[in-house]
Amino acid sequence: MVLQELGSQISKALAAVQEATVVDEKVLDACLKEISTALLQADVNIKLVFNMRANVKKRVDSDTGAGLNKRKIIEKAVFDELCAMLNSGAETKDTGKKQDKDLKRGKPNVVMFVGLQGSGKTTTCMKYAHFYKKKGFKPAMVCADTFRAGAFDQLKQNATKANIPFYGSYSETDPAVIAETGVNKFKEGGRDLIIVDTSGRHKQEEALFEEMRQVSVSVQPDLIIFVMDGSIGQAAFDQAKAFKDTVEVGSVIITKMDGHAKGGGALSAVAATKSPIAFLGVGEHMDEFENFEAKAFVGRLLGKGDWTGFMDKIKDVVPEDQMKEEIMDSIQKGNFTMRILKDQLQNILKMGPVGQVMGMIPGFNNAMMPKGSDKQSEVRIKKFMTMMDSMTEKELNTNDIKVLTQPSRILRISRGAGRTPQDYHELLEEFKRLKMLICGGKGGGGMMKNMPKNLQKGMAGMNPHNMQMNMAQMSKMLPPHVLKQMGGPGALQGLMRQMEGMK
Repeated sequence: MVLQELGSQISKALAAVQEATVVDEKVLDACLKEISTALLQADVNIKLVFNMRANVKKRVDSDTGAGLNKRKIIEKAVFDELCAMLNSGAETKDTGKKQDKDLKRGKPNVVMFVGLQGSGKTTTCMKYAHFYKKKGFKPAMVCADTFRAGAFDQLKQNATKANIPFYGSYSETDPAVIAETGVNKFKEGGRDLIIVDTSGRHKQEEALFEEMRQVSVSVQPDLIIFVMDGSIGQAAFDQAKAFKDTVEVGSVIITKMDGHAKGGGALSAVAATKSPIAFLGVGEHMDEFENFEAKAFVGRLLGKGDWTGFMDKIKDVVPEDQMKEEIMDSIQKGNFTMRILKDQLQNILKMGPVGQVMGMIPGFNNAMMPKGSDKQSEVRIKKFMTMMDSMTEKELNTNDIKVLTQPSRILRISRGAGRTPQDYHELLEEFKRLKMLICGGKGGGGMMKNMPKNLQKGMAGMNPHNMQMNMAQMSKMLPPHVLKQMGGPGALQGLMRQMEGMK
């Protein structure tokens, strides 16, 4: 997860407050010192850290009174101050500039990307197009980068892979002409999200800014997005301000947030310029792209989760034909089949890295996902999927475990998938455990049977069967010690109870 080390250190400091017998000035100072040290190590500006510390102390002193829980006051004050540090304030103000939330399907939206060379601008354009394609937009890409050798080839390769139309030129050298021609072409073709990738430079120089202004005049973009390298830390303040003063930057996307210690400094620095942060790039792959919202981000950082983001991810990947009550009724009757398991594992893979998704579940601390476990979980799921691809229709649709344990079937399925019988037995064990967890045994007790009535009817248009199965199966894909730290399978029922209040 993004800034995993920072989140772990802050969570540890807050946990020490919870464990203290008496919460006095000394305990509070020790907590704030540890949090301040963690923020400074993440390259957050010292003035911002000093203000955060002073504000927390002021709030704790003013809110403390008879009957009030001082531990909760400290935790809430730290949470709110971290949110304030990362919130530019521009998201809630009418700045007159169009933002990502203002993009409408069905009419042309021209989005121009700007930034320095090496910030990951072209890759980010692709991720942005892919993100909105899943939302129902019809994206297209225009390469107006004539400065970097191979820029058009990179965009063409990425766009072809994602099945997104593109435009560029090997002969034309004027980026403004290329941009205008490409935008007009895609407007005529009925595309409602036209992304223009512009040139970058190695540093902020007048030639870059002048070219940006020319392209901006030629295509009249509805939104200008500044892409910035998160690894530069608090130096992001000067860079973001320079671009904002030159062109009408509507949103900022910060890249390379996966595993770099200075990411916190970049986030807080950009927010300090009052530029709204729209997305974070958290990896090289297409789906490693997170929508940014300060409260949800801090919630995940501190292990408080983000149910809204979790539900949105599920809705993005679960097809309508899997959201029928007949399927849920089948599960409640104990008819949990390999086909249902396969469909849900496919959904999990579509949701993105397992650690990123699990970080949205309350109580799931950053430290619970060891380095590399995302990849291990994905490999394990794909291994199971390969074996299920080797099954017949009868084997996929049966809920009789005896059929699946016949020696001849075990040998045929494992050989057909290029796996060993031991791998197949591992799949069977996972299948049996999930069936018991979700449907229960002969005496009942499964999660579907114990689920509250209001969740059985659905929540916010989402069939709880899909939501519940995704949660259960993701937890099963995790290493055993991670599930144990979460409180075991029984903890998922507690999470269900937390969701009863969501509407």
